[in-house]
Amino acid sequence: MQRAEPQSFERVLSSMCTEPHPAARTAAERFLATNPGDPGTYETVADLEREAVERLGTIAGLGDPAGYVTSGGTEANVQAIRIARNRGDTDDPNVVAPEHAHFSFTKAAELLGVELRTAPATDYRADMDAMTHLADDDTVAVVGVAGTTEYGYVDPIPAVADLANAVGALCHVDAAWGGFYLPFTDHDWHFGHADVDTLTIDPHKAGQAAVPAGGLLARSPDLLDELAIDTPYLESRSQVTLTGTRSGAGVASAVAAMDALWRDGYRETYERAMGNAEWLAEQLDVRGHDVIGPELPLVAADLSIPMTTELRDRGWRVSKTGSGEMRVVCMPHVTRSMLRSFVADLDWY
Repeated sequence: MQRAEPQSFERVLSSMCTEPHPAARTAAERFLATNPGDPGTYETVADLEREAVERLGTIAGLGDPAGYVTSGGTEANVQAIRIARNRGDTDDPNVVAPEHAHFSFTKAAELLGVELRTAPATDYRADMDAMTHLADDDTVAVVGVAGTTEYGYVDPIPAVADLANAVGALCHVDAAWGGFYLPFTDHDWHFGHADVDTLTIDPHKAGQAAVPAGGLLARSPDLLDELAIDTPYLESRSQVTLTGTRSGAGVASAVAAMDALWRDGYRETYERAMGNAEWLAEQLDVRGHDVIGPELPLVAADLSIPMTTELRDRGWRVSKTGSGEMRVVCMPHVTRSMLRSFVADLDWY
C-alpha cells in the first residue's frame, strides 16, 4: 500500500492552522510521550505548561494568569461556559453571544444544558443593543469575538464586558484565531483593555505551534476552581481540564514557538499577512467583486459557487462563509506568490 503523506500547505487558503515553526516541530517530537494531565509524574511538561500560560498571559494583557493548554479553541470555549454555568446563581442559565460566535458555543450549550441566545450583528460586529435586549438575570456569560472565523472582525470587547458586569455575568472573549495578530493592532480586545474574565487564544493557529495546542486563560485561579474535580489515584489532588490524558507535544511546541517568535517574529508575521490580505482584497475589488475586510488578515468576497468549485478542482483549498462568500485566511504559510497564482487561476475563469 502506498504510504500516505500529509496535506501540503502550498494551496491551502481556508485554514486557520498553519505549518508549525521548526522549533515547535522539534519540541513536539521530543515531548510526544509526556502527559501534562498527570503533573506529578510528568513534572517537566507540567513546568512547561505553567510557562506557556505565563507567556499567553503576556500576549493577552494579563499578569499572573491562570489557565492551561487545551486541545483547541472548542475545548477552551466549552470550559469557559462551564465556568460561567457553575459560577452562576440560577437554575435556568443562558449565554448571550453574537450570531457570528463560533459553533463551539452551540456544542457547549448542548453539553452543559445552557440556553444559547444569539444576537444579530451590525457591520459584522456584535450589535450591543441586540445583545443587551437578550441579557437578563439568568445570563451567566456574555461572549465577544476578537477575530471572527468567517470575516476576521473584532467585536467591541469593552462594551461586551460592560454588559456582562451590568447583568452579573462573566465576560468571555474568543480570540482563538485573532489573539496572535491583535497585539499589533489598535483594537481593544484583552484583559488589559476591559474587565474580561476568561479568554481563548490558540498557539496552534497564528502562534505557529503544533496541533493540538489551544489555550484557556482566566483572570484568577478561583475561576478555574469551578472546574476542579478530585483525582484520587494521581499524585495531584484535583484536575481542572476537560480531558485527562493530554498532549505534552502541544504544550512544549507552544512554548518553543512563543520563545522563537514573541514579540518581533509575530509582529513581522502579522505585517506580512496583513499586507497579503490587503493586496488580495484590492485584486478582487478591481475585478468587480464585493469584498469584506480585511480588518485582520482574512478576506471574504462574493465569488460564485461554481467559480469556487472550479478553484477547488485546481487544488486550491478555499471555503465559503455561511452567507456564501469565498473566504481566504492569510495564515503565515500564505505567501504573495501563492496569492498571485491564485488570482491568475481566478482570471482564467
